Amino acid sequence: MKFAKMQGCGNDYVYVNCFEEKVENAPELAIRVSERHFGIGSDGLILIKPSDKADFFMEMYNADGSQGEMCGNAIRCVGKYVYDHGMTKKTEVAVDTLAGIKYLQLTVVDERVTEVTVDMGEPRFRPEQIPVLAEGEKVVDEPIIVGGKEYRMTAVSMGNPHTVVFVEDTKNFPLAEVGPLFERHERFPERVNTEFVQILDRRTVNMRVWERGSDETWACGTGACATTMAAILNGLTEDEVTVHMLGGDLRIRYDRENNRVFMTGPAVTVFEGELYL
Repeated sequence: MKFAKMQGCGNDYVYVNCFEEKVENAPELAIRVSERHFGIGSDGLILIKPSDKADFFMEMYNADGSQGEMCGNAIRCVGKYVYDHGMTKKTEVAVDTLAGIKYLQLTVVDERVTEVTVDMGEPRFRPEQIPVLAEGEKVVDEPIIVGGKEYRMTAVSMGNPHTVVFVEDTKNFPLAEVGPLFERHERFPERVNTEFVQILDRRTVNMRVWERGSDETWACGTGACATTMAAILNGLTEDEVTVHMLGGDLRIRYDRENNRVFMTGPAVTVFEGELYL
């Protein structure tokens, strides 16, 4: 089976072109390819498939084999893959996902995509949309007890569930200890991605992320969008924010008039190869 390993800000996935390849057991394959000692090494598996609603369909699996609705870094790489491999010559591409259709604007240099802007759609805040067990219309700066300690969380859905926690110092935060406790906390019936965020100024933040099914990753596109929306809801930033992550930066813009979030960042092909199943 032919594959490509690609990354966006260090958030790496194995990509399979299902126009040409057939994948029998995607969850099992995701676990196999994600293993960094015996497999290819990745945060999960992305299948690029036909769609009757858009130009392509992106099917996403986490490193533990669980299926995800959407990944911002992965969908940028899908845009690069389909253009660089001649599957389309359009620089405006529609990609269907379990979180709906996302629209990509490709930046092309010397016949290769270098950067992608994604219309990530409308943020959602109602507890049942995330989902999170809570009362009221939004969960903003709400207390939550995790591991015997109180944190303040703001919950956002960008097609998948996120909760954002503002901290003084992301670098020294005990993410490996606290992240799993948030992921499987009883208030999140479908588990949750958790962003721990340090505000640097009105336009810049640091972010580390614990992703459900993949543990700490070097970046998270939907998480960067959720972080920006949480910061705006708490009055901490402007509507355009640069999000610094372990693997690089994403530029997030909230279009307040149309209630839509736009994400811009790199997409990189690491290598291509063939896996013997």
